[in-house]
Amino acid sequence: MKYITEFRNSELAQGLITDIRQKSKRNVRFMEFCGGHTVSIFKYGIRQALPPTIEMVSGPGCPVCVTATSDIDKAVALAGIPGVIITSFGDMLRVPGSRSSLQKARAEGADVRIVYSTMDALKIAQENPDKTIAFIGVGFETTAPTIAVSVLQAQQQGIKNYCVLSLHKLCPPVIKTILDAGEVKLDGLVCPGHVSAVTGSNAWQFVARDYGIPCVVAGFEPTDILQCVDMLVTQVENNQAKVEIAYKRGVTPEGNLEAQKVMRQVFEPCPAKWRGMGVVPGSGLKLRHEFACYDAEVAFEIKTEPAIEPKGCLCGEILRGAKTPADCRLFRKTCTPENPVGPCMVSSEGSCSAYYLYGDISGR
Repeated sequence: MKYITEFRNSELAQGLITDIRQKSKRNVRFMEFCGGHTVSIFKYGIRQALPPTIEMVSGPGCPVCVTATSDIDKAVALAGIPGVIITSFGDMLRVPGSRSSLQKARAEGADVRIVYSTMDALKIAQENPDKTIAFIGVGFETTAPTIAVSVLQAQQQGIKNYCVLSLHKLCPPVIKTILDAGEVKLDGLVCPGHVSAVTGSNAWQFVARDYGIPCVVAGFEPTDILQCVDMLVTQVENNQAKVEIAYKRGVTPEGNLEAQKVMRQVFEPCPAKWRGMGVVPGSGLKLRHEFACYDAEVAFEIKTEPAIEPKGCLCGEILRGAKTPADCRLFRKTCTPENPVGPCMVSSEGSCSAYYLYGDISGR
């Protein structure tokens, strides 16, 4: 409770809360897309601080969580190929696939290593010329440019034993899919800060223009999020729908043009399967033909059996905003951080993990 008390005692935070409570007259539902926002909202008790007119729902903004079971199976199968060293960010190791995980594969003898950057993976490739180093490329627009740079560096340095299993996701197409489905009525979107730093806030113009939904890009401090909510409430109460930035120290309308350029140089859009949402056209990234020699799916014949989803797990519905962890009968019972059934409990940015650590069972 320390963080909640300190946050609410902040003069700026209290002023924003008061302003929101005074202005908010209509019942609205806002979705925070980013998992980092979900964690901050719970950690600092922002849901409890907001008036009852405002409902906050969590979206699919955790790249580990939205990785489909079939793609986890693919990574596990790749780990089982002789002569392959798997490199991955830490959260991915514990995500359960249909029958195993990268963590279990490592326990059974596969060479699976946690890295903190793609540069670490390239170093491992240089140190092990007789092995093929496969990097599990999971992430949104935020991490894709760094992985693109690693491919360019491998090409420039003549490193031929490095490849990427590209499971990247692009955010705007999946937001369009959620809005088109109409399963969850939204009155405002808390746009992701780190993603928007790369894409620019202009990436969300279609939401305001085509769907009439207010959008505000938020930072990750509690006052950033409150400022974002305040701006969304102002738009709603004034019958406006536009894209605004409440994170101007990190985000511009056009975004990081250099990062966009290097991402386009190495990758091209492709269909991608999202957990709980199926295949979303143009929402993934695959390596361009000229970089095919760095594509793990080209380098190896990766064989998997049909995917099996964990029985009773609601991660898919939670990622769409249609359910909360409190709706899942496994939550806090058979599914805990020590024994996760689904990825939303594994990732540090997962909704179930945030609810478990900071939330209450009512969903507030």
